[in-house]
Amino acid sequence: MLLVVNAGSSSLKLAVFDEGLHQVAQARAERIGTGGARDHRAALAAGLAEMGLTAGDFTAAAHRVVHGGARLTAPCRITPDVEAEIAACAALAPLHNPANLMGIRALSALAPDLRQYASFDTAFHATNPALATTYALPLAERERGLRRYGFHGLSYAAIVRKVKEIAGSAAINRLLVFHLGNGASACAIRDGQSVASTMGYSPLDGLTMGTRAGSLDPAVVLDLAARHGVEGAACLLNREAGLLGLGGASDMRALQQAGTAEAAFARDHFAYWAARHGASLMVAMGGLDAIVFTGGIGEKDAACRAAILDHLAFTGLAYDAARNARCQPVLHETHSHVAIWIVPADEERQIALEAMTVREGGA
Repeated sequence: MLLVVNAGSSSLKLAVFDEGLHQVAQARAERIGTGGARDHRAALAAGLAEMGLTAGDFTAAAHRVVHGGARLTAPCRITPDVEAEIAACAALAPLHNPANLMGIRALSALAPDLRQYASFDTAFHATNPALATTYALPLAERERGLRRYGFHGLSYAAIVRKVKEIAGSAAINRLLVFHLGNGASACAIRDGQSVASTMGYSPLDGLTMGTRAGSLDPAVVLDLAARHGVEGAACLLNREAGLLGLGGASDMRALQQAGTAEAAFARDHFAYWAARHGASLMVAMGGLDAIVFTGGIGEKDAACRAAILDHLAFTGLAYDAARNARCQPVLHETHSHVAIWIVPADEERQIALEAMTVREGGA
């Protein structure tokens, strides 16, 4: 069996897959260090016990790592050098990579001989052309790693795999995917490869999100840093902005139930900017063949999907409102110029698949 570990700063998600990639168990820990388990090692041990398993039951483990930087662009076995590179990327994803390392080190402490692999959220976007990733900055700044990376790559890689199954022999060359959750992004996928994404140097850029501001004029960031200090501005932009800043709640369901003008505006803002960024991504692909919605909001919020699709009606898409209201997998009408699907997120299975592929290659 293979253990998939997704570690956050105060949370830990575990999923267990057999050799046929069927999920056979799962566990989750929250509030680590603040009312839950005392640390990630204790949370890991508790999660394994909850599933009735021990570290000795696994042939390997695989971890989600958010940022692989410019060097870690493919799934790989975790070695001391790889661990050091993940640590070096912590400045690029300070809310994520340190937590990912906690999961790796917690498992190493419990099972030092267990082979561990890493999959990177940035890796799927390594196929983006330089035109899509380069910031118009002086060379010295670009050489420090200031560029677009893109995130949610494991979700997008899983979508590509699933769309092949859904579409069968139909040609889906230009695919626009909306990964909509508390963190939200969109990706342009041409011939199965990412060519552009809304997230950039960090997961803060792009769409309006639960607590993240999304795209801003850099002068706004400078103003906030001058007023609140760099750390204060970073906290505001990552934890106090987005839907929370606009409507008073970071959860789309709470906003829908609030019934206030501010909550309605926040939802409209989310849909408008998702569609506007999506339209920009069509340029990167040279058109549009299909749209996929995934993530908690993308899969469950019918009104949000409808608003985004209404903004994109100029593409010739046509969707069935009743099927959308029921959150059915296929939303497009037969005469639609664009296919529209809801595809459940499948990141854990994608991580397991990538680890098995690397292992079968001899690593």
